[in-house]
Amino acid sequence: MLSMMSGNGDIDLSGVGLANLSGMVAAIVVPRFVSGDDSPLLYTSLFCAIVLIMGLLGGLLNGVVIARLRLTPILCTLGTQLLFTGFAVVISNGASVHVDYVEPLSDIGNGTVFQVPIAFCIFIAAVILLGWLLRRSPFALRLYLMGTNPKAAFYAGIPRARMLITTYAMCGVLASLAGLVSATHTSSAKWDYGNSYLLITILIAGDGRRESGRRLWTHRLCIFCGDGAAVSVEPLQSARRFAVFRRLRMGLLAAFVARVRGRRTGARDLRLPLTPIAARPRSANAR
Repeated sequence: MLSMMSGNGDIDLSGVGLANLSGMVAAIVVPRFVSGDDSPLLYTSLFCAIVLIMGLLGGLLNGVVIARLRLTPILCTLGTQLLFTGFAVVISNGASVHVDYVEPLSDIGNGTVFQVPIAFCIFIAAVILLGWLLRRSPFALRLYLMGTNPKAAFYAGIPRARMLITTYAMCGVLASLAGLVSATHTSSAKWDYGNSYLLITILIAGDGRRESGRRLWTHRLCIFCGDGAAVSVEPLQSARRFAVFRRLRMGLLAAFVARVRGRRTGARDLRLPLTPIAARPRSANAR
């Protein structure tokens, strides 16, 4: 959502690969320096810090390449997605990396607070923080202006490169936060976790940057419901005999989003003025 508001065509597709790489690096590095049995709190703190730092570095890489080299964001982040996935395959030899069981760390992905999962609390906290940031901060005003009218943003003195780098750095941190939840929930990290959500991300978020006002809130609701549907059926994927539910979920979600977007597009097309062919003025060349 952040990257889409920063300009036409901006989208971050590297989140899945960066999330997997962040959790994998932390699972490999932390046990070499800290014992989870002796210092569980230090182990958990160092694990979370490494995951978030990896996400920040990956987001900075995306931002610098897009802002300084002026590459197309969708192609750049698709390339870094493959880069992050490749690094994860190399350091793990293609296998999953075990995350040591440490109670404070495991509680992030499996614990509850008043019968509410901690992972869901993290999600709600991130939504509230981003909602406040995008409605109350000067950063959001500059981001909206840069996305809706780049020329006006340029003459207003908004630093485009710095805004893009900051935006993609935030996207990287959010991706690493998802990697933290995934690694602590499954007690493992692997290079191909969540790859099936990449196409869903493109489908749901493809034209979100064009929406405003009421339609923007409708679009956000679609994103929230789509992600919720994806997560709610996730436990069924552990058994092979429930693999059909995974394909069914993706198909229904794709059909739902296509239907919503098709109705909006059709309504806009119906409002277009139709000019008869005979009434159109002929060009000088045709004469």
